Amino acid sequence: MFQVIIFAGIGGQGVLSMGTILAHAAIREGKEVIFRPVYAGKMRGGRSNCIVSISDLPIASPIVDQYDAVIALTLPSLKKFEFTVKQGGILIWESTTIKEPPTRTDIRVYAVPAYMKAAAVLKNTKVTNMIMLGALVKINPLVNKESLMAALKETLPGRHHDLIPLNEKAIELGMNLV
Repeated sequence: MFQVIIFAGIGGQGVLSMGTILAHAAIREGKEVIFRPVYAGKMRGGRSNCIVSISDLPIASPIVDQYDAVIALTLPSLKKFEFTVKQGGILIWESTTIKEPPTRTDIRVYAVPAYMKAAAVLKNTKVTNMIMLGALVKINPLVNKESLMAALKETLPGRHHDLIPLNEKAIELGMNLV
């Protein structure tokens, strides 16, 4: 198995957190991992993405021009990365805030209303990213749920450990939405 996933949005949406948690979960399972963050000069509001490569074997190069999965949280991210998904690959887009759906028919496309569900069900839109991560792992089981939850606890800063139950609920909700 060799999979390359890109999480894309803007700073402040938790794009890098999604990638970090997935990378740590894969490491917990003994997989080879490369994590590459890319972000603009602004911490909040600037374009942000991260690429996570996961393999059962050593990874020769982290550079690819097509991805197995794209998770898009904004319209500019969707427009930029929709055509980088491999034929037959996965595109998951946040359908509450993105009003222009993807157009490709040769990939598996999933509209996830994560922002709306985060607000309505969990009363906190900051966990929109965890809903999207849960959806990804349900659609494409790169790691098991237990590793994902353990990685959440490992990577979330100690000052935010009181938010672990909320983030776990968000991951579960994302898994149940697809």
